[in-house]
Amino acid sequence: MESSKTNSLAVLIAARNEADVIAATIGSLREAFPGAVLWVADDASDDGTADAAMAAGAKVVSRGKPHGKGGNMTACAEAMLSDPGRDGEGPPDCVLLCDGDLGASAGHLAPLVDAVEAGECDLAVAMFAKRVGGGFGFALGFSAWVIRRRCGAEPQAPISGQRAMKLDVLRRVLPFAPAYGMETGMTIDAVRAGYRLGEYEIDLAHKATGKSIKGFIHRFRQLLDFARVWWARRGGRGPDGKRPVESVAGSRPGATG
Repeated sequence: MESSKTNSLAVLIAARNEADVIAATIGSLREAFPGAVLWVADDASDDGTADAAMAAGAKVVSRGKPHGKGGNMTACAEAMLSDPGRDGEGPPDCVLLCDGDLGASAGHLAPLVDAVEAGECDLAVAMFAKRVGGGFGFALGFSAWVIRRRCGAEPQAPISGQRAMKLDVLRRVLPFAPAYGMETGMTIDAVRAGYRLGEYEIDLAHKATGKSIKGFIHRFRQLLDFARVWWARRGGRGPDGKRPVESVAGSRPGATG
């Protein structure tokens, strides 16, 4: 499915050591969104991810040492926002965030962009139609609890990295929460600001971590980052650490304690 509006879209792709699949991800996105500008946030990969992304035609933001997903995607978003764009038109109207390991399935994300463009929601999030890998659900459940506790929302895909939003939403949720807390913090900040959350089931594939030592270490790090988001957003604090966060709708939904 091709997006109904592709000439005003930027795609920001999070990647770390995805050299084997980043070209397929970029190619699939380019086919689905032929007018989009593709950016890759390379978190100091050591396997040639940045070179592969540039060879595939993407703009790459890469730093000398790892900064975690949230930090590197923040840097990429800021680079996109400061880019003059084609013919000096500035940044696009809509932004799609996704992970670099989606491969050929990345092109299935068009419904997220369409939902935002149609006004169905302000922040569209993909739910994986099929669960691949994963652990026992502790990290997922804790992220959902943090979001519910801080803003009252009850998402089914709280840590999905596949998200579309208008430019004003992106500006409101920057900077992203550090590391793996990025999506959890983003949801809280958006809902508190009065933006509408929508979730859409999409057939996607990715490199999932399983029930291995490496997988459990990964999920433990996620839990720590989600806990940091819970603490950092106490008392209505937003992505900049300040409070209160004024809602675009005039009131802030959900709990904040």
